[in-house]
Order: sequence, then C-alpha cells, then structure tokens
Amino acid sequence: MNEFYQSPLSQRYASKEMQAIFSNDKKFKTWRKLWIALAQSEKELGLDITDEQIDELIEHKDDINYDVAKEREKIVRHDVMSHVYAYGQQCPKAKGIIHLGATSCYVGDNTDLIIMHEALRLVQTKIVNILAELKTFALKYKDMPCLAFTHFQPAQPTTVGKRASLWVQDLYMDYLEIEHLLENKKLLGCKGTTGTQASFMELFEGDTDKVKALDAKICEKLGYDAYFPVSGQTYTRKYDTQVLSVLVGIAQSAHKFSNDIRLLQHMKEIEEPFEKGQIGSSAMAYKRNPMRSERIAALSNYVMCDALNPAITASTQWFERTLDDSANKRISIAEAFLATDGILDLYLNITDGLVVYPKVIEANLQKELPFMATENIMMDAVKAGGDRQELHELIRQHSMAAGKVVKEEGKPNDLIDRIAGDPKFGMTKEQILSIMDPSKFVGRSVQQTEEFFGEHVDPILTKEKDVLGLHAEINV
Repeated sequence: MNEFYQSPLSQRYASKEMQAIFSNDKKFKTWRKLWIALAQSEKELGLDITDEQIDELIEHKDDINYDVAKEREKIVRHDVMSHVYAYGQQCPKAKGIIHLGATSCYVGDNTDLIIMHEALRLVQTKIVNILAELKTFALKYKDMPCLAFTHFQPAQPTTVGKRASLWVQDLYMDYLEIEHLLENKKLLGCKGTTGTQASFMELFEGDTDKVKALDAKICEKLGYDAYFPVSGQTYTRKYDTQVLSVLVGIAQSAHKFSNDIRLLQHMKEIEEPFEKGQIGSSAMAYKRNPMRSERIAALSNYVMCDALNPAITASTQWFERTLDDSANKRISIAEAFLATDGILDLYLNITDGLVVYPKVIEANLQKELPFMATENIMMDAVKAGGDRQELHELIRQHSMAAGKVVKEEGKPNDLIDRIAGDPKFGMTKEQILSIMDPSKFVGRSVQQTEEFFGEHVDPILTKEKDVLGLHAEINV
C-alpha cells in the first residue's frame, strides 16, 4: 500500500488513456516538441540556428532527464527554466537557442491547449460509442410500450426505445459542442511576456511580418491552423471555462440517465448490469443496488461543481496575467477530464449490458392503462349514442372509486369492470379491452425514434465508424 494520498480518480475511475494524456511525461515531452517547433520556425525565418542544433534537440525529445530537472527546480524554484536547463545538459550545442525569445507560457499554455484538445477527442470518442450502444437498445425496444411519467406520476405511455432516445439526444448535443470546440481549436502561439511579441520583434530586428509568421509556423508544426489573435501573457482563461462547460453538459446528460436507470431499477423494469459475484449490500445479501448509476451521479456532481474553478479564475485575472491561475488550473482542468472520463466509462459499461424485464413493464403499464384509456372509451360510447357530459361524470366517479380500491384496499384496478357493468356506456368488457391495446396510446413514439436516429445520430456514427467498438472495463 502507498503511504501517501492518491487520487481516487486515477486509482478507481479514470481510464489509463485519459491518465496518460494528463501525465507529466506527456506534458514535458510536449514542451520539448514546442521548443523544437520554435527553433525550427526561427531558423526558417532567418535566425542563426543550425540544422545540427535542431537535430540535437530532436535526438533527445523523448529521453527526458527528469532527475536533472528535479534537482535544478529545488534551486531555481521554476519548472520551465529547470527543464530548459535539463534539456541543455543533453543538448550542449543547442543549449543557447532553447526557448529563445519565449516566456514560460509558450510551453505551459500551448501544452495545456494541446492536452485539452486531445482529452476532448477521447471524450468525444467515448460519447460516440455510447450513442452506438443506445441506438441498438433504442431500436430493439422502439415499439415496446411502457408507462411514462411526468412529476414521477403515471402519464400517457411512451415506449422503452423512445425513452432511450431522450438520453441519446442529450449526448448528441454534447457531441456537437465538442465538435464545435475542436473545429475551432487554437494555440496560444508565441506571444512573449505580456502578449506584445516585443522579444521577437527584437530578435527579428523589427520585422513584424516575420514575427507574425512565427505564430503561424509554430502552429502548423503542431498540427494547428489557428492561434489566439491577441493575448496577455496567457491565452484568455475564459477558454478553460468554455471547455469545462462542455464537460458539465456531459455530466448533466449522464446524471439524468443515471437517475432514470435508478428509478427504473426500483420499479424492476430495467436494470444496470450486475456481475455474478457482485455484492449489493454488506448487510442485505439479496440487494441489487444500482451502484454504477449512483457512481455516475456522484462523479457528475463533482464535475458540475469543479467547473466553478475556471469561471472564478477567468473572472479574477489582473490585466495581462497573475499567477493565481496556475495552481488551481493544474488541478481543476485535469480532474474534470478524469472524472468525465470515469463517468463515460460507467455510462458505456451500463449501456453495454442493460437488462430489460418486459413482463414487469407490461404489468406496470396495465395497472394504469385503464385510467388512461377512459377518454378513448368515452369517445366510443359517445359515437354509440351516449351523452358526453353524462359519461364524463360517470367515468370520473368510476375512476375515483377504482383508485380508492387500489390505494386503500390494495386490490387490482377494477375500472374496466365498473365501466363494462354500467349500462349507460353500452359496451362489453371485450369491447373495452380491444380499445386498450397499449400500442394505440404511444403516439408517434416508434416513428420519432426511427427518425431521430436515422436523421441525426446515424450521420455521426458513419463519420466516426473507425472509433466504434470500444468497451469499458470498470475497476470497482
């Protein structure tokens, strides 16, 4: 056992892939990529930098001498300059041109942006796979009527598949938000200490075209075609808020799904997967608690609260930069992504193994369907010559009496027998039961489900076909 604190996000919830994106190794290797891109771009624009120096930087881009950097940081108390020093120890010929003209945010901020964009893409990939799983589920059960609820009170029926389409629509919206961010992704570029690029104007002897070209060249080498046109020392911290707002949207979507599953599991209609050896309760051995859905809810709450951090940070920055963003940002951004990753792995795991109990769904619907069928029954009785106002009052009286039997005596709903036995309706029990086919009460649920997936989700699944087939293993 480790004697020091370790985050549950890395121990229990987040995937290895997401942890790797936010690892120190990923960060510092990206710093070196940025230093190489800076040197290459400066050389191309005419500074006295040799191929030999650049080759030396490339040779050591991945074999980072962490021990040297760590010891140096104890002395200088500056992480960037410690790594500049360590890189220089490995690259003596290039030592003098590493980080030339740049400030710490050149590597820090550009790396943060690259990492967030890679993390967003992983999040998006997991959403795509959940969409695929839920599509299969929704279309399989698109025409299975079930009791719908408003205010968690029985309401006009829907279908199991149509209800699933509501979960999908929320994630579909989240996918589009991520797509917007990734289609418009930017780097900071190389802006200098207060964002004016003054140090680079000095290096390039006042040639503003070359300084402007430096931004574009660096971005191109890192796979970007855009950069923030203006900045202080950092890119605007408002961008972090925009990124975490997307994660908050995912947390909302997942939380709503988890709530529905927990309620459905209580009603014994649909359950999340339950392993053969899984224990639901330490005291009550018979229990099948919706533990994964509950965990989604817990992590979603955390993400929604965590998003306050970048909002506060962005709003309290002073002029061109203060350093009170740094410590908070190191924690809040990474942990929001790790928690969201854990949420999506749980979501994917649940949707990959949802268990449906059709007989229970049908029984629950039949308990309430007589009340919901009364309008149709009344209309048919009116067509047969009955008085609508009189029949409406009779149905009200019969419904109240039947409801009383159910609630106070615990007996089955006998509304149909009461109506069939009332001569004013002139209908046999068989005639009434023929009206009560559940499929007649679900409106366009089936068509809506088919249309939604065909018109909106399928184009995404086609576009993203190469990332499908993901399965999530959960640790606990």
